[in-house]
Amino acid sequence: MDQANPFETPRTYSLHRAEYLVGFAVTTGLMIAHFDEIRWLPAVALFLYIDLIGYIPGAIAFRRSGGRPIHKAYYVLYNVMHSLITQAAVAALWCWLVKPEWALLVLPFHLFGDRGLFGNFMKSFALPFEPVRQPGYLRLLDDLGLPHPKPVGHVTDPVPVGHVPVRKPVPTPRADAAAAQEAPARAAAAGESAARQAEALR
Repeated sequence: MDQANPFETPRTYSLHRAEYLVGFAVTTGLMIAHFDEIRWLPAVALFLYIDLIGYIPGAIAFRRSGGRPIHKAYYVLYNVMHSLITQAAVAALWCWLVKPEWALLVLPFHLFGDRGLFGNFMKSFALPFEPVRQPGYLRLLDDLGLPHPKPVGHVTDPVPVGHVPVRKPVPTPRADAAAAQEAPARAAAAGESAARQAEALR
């Protein structure tokens, strides 16, 4: 929503997707206009390779995990392969090593479609690989007085904990003893600081 709170409300999420729908419409129009000039074999290969590398391995791992966290590598593969920066570099290399051609339109067509039509953006390590509503996000919407979005996919799966499990520090006897010894010193230092501030104000 802003730099300090990088969340999306349902309304801003829809507006975000709408921007990519415009790009999807433009690339679709260009593909239709140049349909006869597109080499479809490389076009299909360029369209599919993004998901073959970036999505399908993670999707399989997620389904096999039973809701447990999966390896970060699947997230990295997805984010790298579904990056406009990566695919722009692929297109530039293709133009240099092969030739500039209309088949390259399938790269933005794929990414714009993912984001505009399906609402799939970059994946965070802290969330499940596939979309599952998180209680924390629903509480945020409650705080903002906004309705909950509809469940999307995998509603029958166990509730995932996200990629990074929450680990609470386990206190040790030695740490407890050290903290107990430091507490009086901290209190005394705080008292001295307060006394100095009060003296300065007189």
